[in-house]
Amino acid sequence: MYRKLHNVAEQLNQVIVGKPIQIRQALVCILAGGHLLIEDIPGVGKTTLAHAIAKTLGLQMHRLQFTSDLMPADVIGISIYERDKNRFLFHPGPIFTQVLLADEINRATPKTQSALLEAMEERQVTAEGDTHPLPEPFFVLATQNPLHQVGTFPLPESQLDRFLMCISLGYPDAAAERALLMGDDRRSLLQKLPELMTTTELLAAQQSIKQLHCSAALLDYLQKLLQETRRNGLFSAGLSPRAGIALLQAARSWAALEGRDHVIPEDVQAVFVPVAAHRLHPLASGSGNTLSSQVLLAQLLKQVPL
Repeated sequence: MYRKLHNVAEQLNQVIVGKPIQIRQALVCILAGGHLLIEDIPGVGKTTLAHAIAKTLGLQMHRLQFTSDLMPADVIGISIYERDKNRFLFHPGPIFTQVLLADEINRATPKTQSALLEAMEERQVTAEGDTHPLPEPFFVLATQNPLHQVGTFPLPESQLDRFLMCISLGYPDAAAERALLMGDDRRSLLQKLPELMTTTELLAAQQSIKQLHCSAALLDYLQKLLQETRRNGLFSAGLSPRAGIALLQAARSWAALEGRDHVIPEDVQAVFVPVAAHRLHPLASGSGNTLSSQVLLAQLLKQVPL
């Protein structure tokens, strides 16, 4: 499994140049069965990353452009009356896919954003009293414009908590940008990407992640981190138990990408900030600014002893 995952990461690095940490974080989300939120300005490769992941892992993908006039039925689907059958027939929406690219998710109204809540948590959709299971695996990769840009709505806490990680790609360095300028067009490069894993192999990898060993001492350390966010007075509220489970699953996935069958404290530290920052609201800023959360969490990591 490690060799296949290594090859997947290498191929993604050929498309998204100069962002190995962010690519690994995206793979961590998929292996842990979580969802990924990428917050950044337009044009830095967020959509390209989603296409590259789906193509490399052999997954079906739908791209849904979120706008202010998008309705929940445009996401979930709608029931249409068929006269010859004398009944309503449900027509699935774009959410019925393995990878849903929710592009610019914060341009949609909170009502439409809430259409994703059940799907992201329970892997199913309820429409007009009927429950419809989603394909496996199901992975939401959402992109978000910075909140200061025109026409954006902040994601509610319940929506943010559904995302395992929130990351930012940022500008490429000079060498990576030169490679982009001199290299092939990203769209043509995506068309040539070979499939490196099957759906069956990915599902098996997700199951094997859950079996990675975590010692009692490792769980003690993880709990200390959770407790520190709750009692240090820096945040309006600390991390929830669900966030703790997400942190452990992400650490397991990081360990698997390192080729280990057990989790060490460095795995927890590697994923702690992207897992926790978007879930916390610093009291000092009063605005829930993710960047300030990242700074405070980096300091917290240094304060909690191993």
